[in-house]
Amino acid sequence: MTIRVMICEDQEIVRAGYQMAFDAQPDMTVVGVAADGPAALEAIPELKPDVVVMDIQMPLMDGIEVTRRIAGPGAESPPKVLVVTTFNVDKYVYDALRAGASGFLLKDAPLTELVNGVRTVARGEALLSPAVTRNLIGRYADRLRPASPRPADDPLAVLTPREREVLRLIARGLSNQEIAEELVISFETVRTYVSRILTKLNLRDRVQAVVLAYRTGFADDR
Repeated sequence: MTIRVMICEDQEIVRAGYQMAFDAQPDMTVVGVAADGPAALEAIPELKPDVVVMDIQMPLMDGIEVTRRIAGPGAESPPKVLVVTTFNVDKYVYDALRAGASGFLLKDAPLTELVNGVRTVARGEALLSPAVTRNLIGRYADRLRPASPRPADDPLAVLTPREREVLRLIARGLSNQEIAEELVISFETVRTYVSRILTKLNLRDRVQAVVLAYRTGFADDR
């Protein structure tokens, strides 16, 4: 499958560098670029990219607001969004992921890392490194926890006991390999469980699974 990529970035030289890097890949094609938020909002529904590489700081409308509109709650056929920024600030990570982003990278990352990041979010497998996930949870878990007890219609009731066990480890920030070692099962079996969890809960990727686990209070269960 060829990954359809759109670049949302206000700096022309950065856009050009990204486009050259993506178009040089045999499994990617750049379907469009945008230099500001409104232009991105107008183009994305028409171009239907699989992955949007989104800068946070853009003219007229920032990348977090654009992400919220194209990939947040209620968005129809949302693309995967990979946020790229010069700012290594936890709040930006938190706000971007809450807005619907599937991943977060810094602009000073090597182009090879950016290219692999596009592939990663396109697969819906991993959003951030486990270390970043754990750090994010540690700082912002209180905002994700429910204000009231878990409702009677528990959305996680559709999961099997084993799937719930895997979800709990995902919420702790463990990678698939770490989960496999923890449960003494194969890496491929973990991938199958993760895929089933996302499908059953109608979630786009692991970050949504982490947020749901905290919002329902499930991540606090022992």
